[in-house]
Amino acid sequence: MKLLEMNKRTLGLVAVIVPMLLLFVYVGMTSGPLAPVPVTTVKVENKAISPALFGIGTVEARYSYSIGPIAPGRLQAVYVDVGDRVKAGQLLAEMEPIDLDEKIHSQSMAIKRARDGITSAKAVLKEAESRLNFAQAQEQRYKKLLAIQSIGDEVYEAKKQELQSATSGVAIAKANLNSAQKELARVQFDRKGLSNVRDNLRLVAPKDGVISARRAEAGSTVMSGQAVVEMIDPMSLWVNTRFDQQRSTGLAAALPAKIKLRSQSQTLYAAKVQRVEVMADAVTEEILAKVVFDQLPQPMPPIGELAEVTVALPELPAKPVIPNAALQQLDGEVGVWQVQDGEIEFVLVSVGESSLDGEVQVLKGLQAGAVVVVYSKYALKQGSKIDVVERIQP
Repeated sequence: MKLLEMNKRTLGLVAVIVPMLLLFVYVGMTSGPLAPVPVTTVKVENKAISPALFGIGTVEARYSYSIGPIAPGRLQAVYVDVGDRVKAGQLLAEMEPIDLDEKIHSQSMAIKRARDGITSAKAVLKEAESRLNFAQAQEQRYKKLLAIQSIGDEVYEAKKQELQSATSGVAIAKANLNSAQKELARVQFDRKGLSNVRDNLRLVAPKDGVISARRAEAGSTVMSGQAVVEMIDPMSLWVNTRFDQQRSTGLAAALPAKIKLRSQSQTLYAAKVQRVEVMADAVTEEILAKVVFDQLPQPMPPIGELAEVTVALPELPAKPVIPNAALQQLDGEVGVWQVQDGEIEFVLVSVGESSLDGEVQVLKGLQAGAVVVVYSKYALKQGSKIDVVERIQP
């Protein structure tokens, strides 16, 4: 009787333990450390890729102008404000002329006097030339009379003296006229100089542009060379872009590019590389390039706004290509987990250029048609069992 009860108890324990053991084995094989790791794979393709460079830059104006007086003075008025569009020759600001207008008027009067002096000198010269002509005629007449002894030597000498006096009178009249003409030229140059100084008090736009800064207000004293207003040429906007030196192979002028402004993150603007700077930044290890818009954005982006720049490089010859995410490091070496007959093996690879789409060329270690792991739910190691799935569940 006791043996029977013991057998029943043993059978009951077995009935409980065996299912639990089977459940433990099942759980261990499906979700425990012995379970296969879910992975996604991709087949290596032999194709060409178009690499690209990515850089960050700021919007700048190639041409900017600081407009101010060439002599110190008091600012009389400023006629423009920041953001105003101006035309070439438009009056932007004006300095107080002080007594320049009076000096210019005085020089104008001096010019009138000089011209009157020239008129008077011309009249004197004309009279002197008439006297000279008469004296020359008289000298010739009396010379003939002396030849036939109709007059004495004294009379002829008097006529010669009159001729010399008339000749000297013409020379003096010409000298006075020349002096008057030089005086007129001098006064005109003085007036032109004053007019130039007066014109320089009028600060005008050198070309079409946009006012970017207003540095002084009416009534303030401005020194020589100090900017009253600053303006830029909006058609000269470009992005001063920085590229990582290690990834800048192939960067050159005229390459096509795309610009994304921080204020317009949903819009890509067509652009091109204007030039690559000769000097690089040794501190940040970056290469500088100027990238220009094919068409200026409207409204015009603020100067100094950050922008993301993508430069398209020439297409590379076809080679085996894998997703960048497939690259792994094992014991400090770069490689991929290659799948063969359901087993994985870590294969060392040498990679080349990559595209911004996340594809990278394999220069050595893989051939087209090989299957490699892209993503795995857990870290893989040599001998890990895998379960290839289309999508890894979180």
